Amino acid sequence: MPASRRLATAALALAPFAFALPAAAQDGQPVRLIVGYAAGGPVDQGARLFAPALSKELGMPVMVENKTGANATIAGSEVVRSKPDGMTLWFAASPTITISPNVMTKMPFDPAKDLTPVAPILSYYNVLVVNNNEPYKSVRELVATAKSNPGKLAYGSAGVGGSNHLGALLFAKRSGIEMNHIPYKGNAPAMTDVIGGQLNMMLDIISTASAYIHSGKVRAIAVTSPQRNASLPDVPTFAESGIDGLKGFDVGGWYGVYGPKGMSPELVAKLNKAVNAALQQPDLKKRYKELGYDEWTGAPQKLAERGAQERAMWATVTQGITVD
Repeated sequence: MPASRRLATAALALAPFAFALPAAAQDGQPVRLIVGYAAGGPVDQGARLFAPALSKELGMPVMVENKTGANATIAGSEVVRSKPDGMTLWFAASPTITISPNVMTKMPFDPAKDLTPVAPILSYYNVLVVNNNEPYKSVRELVATAKSNPGKLAYGSAGVGGSNHLGALLFAKRSGIEMNHIPYKGNAPAMTDVIGGQLNMMLDIISTASAYIHSGKVRAIAVTSPQRNASLPDVPTFAESGIDGLKGFDVGGWYGVYGPKGMSPELVAKLNKAVNAALQQPDLKKRYKELGYDEWTGAPQKLAERGAQERAMWATVTQGITVD
């Protein structure tokens, strides 16, 4: 047996959650952690923080791969086509699981049937940020500006049907304003254009937007959570605006790990144990908290149930919205 293979096999034997993976793993090949959005965006950031923690628990390398486009369904399709051996996993953001099935005319897979839920990761909320040169400094002032200039303000998103698209659309409908939607292939390029003034505003996940806010590159207007976020304590909620239609405004999302259909229950149980152990590592817990994420862990069934519930909820919000 080659020395490299002996070392890899020994590492697997010593790993706290080692499990029987194919020969590729024993030859030192990494677990692929697929991300459906561009490098530098919030989902990519969350996955790259998580990968080394999972690697430690598995006793083998975990490599993040970005497969962007089509509301992250290209990434999902990559996982769906993979062998159910634990070597390919999806670090998925909830919109592809809960929103895309309601808006895409040609959804390439069924999240409820073609994937295996492995473990929840965390929950998140968005923050509305605007270019620093915009005159409005609150939700109420923004709404007044939009009503005086119907259809002239533009907001960006990670794509049509994404949570920040629909969250902004819900805000516009509930506050009685019209704005133009400009879809991008991820949050990162949209944020670049907000900073540069090509866009007036966007909703972005707090974890990545907070760095731009604290460095003064954009101005925060409001968070989409029911309460203020600990990482942005001075930023009010939409509900605090006092606008009747925004009472109880609560729009968030989550990340979860999925594998392809057909994974054995034993393999899922061991991966779930490893994921939950990774999420308890102090450094990762601290970093996620600093970025404004909420802890959300547990069994695969929690992931399956929340996905089903939110698919039904978004179906009532997305009527009339389609993505080819």
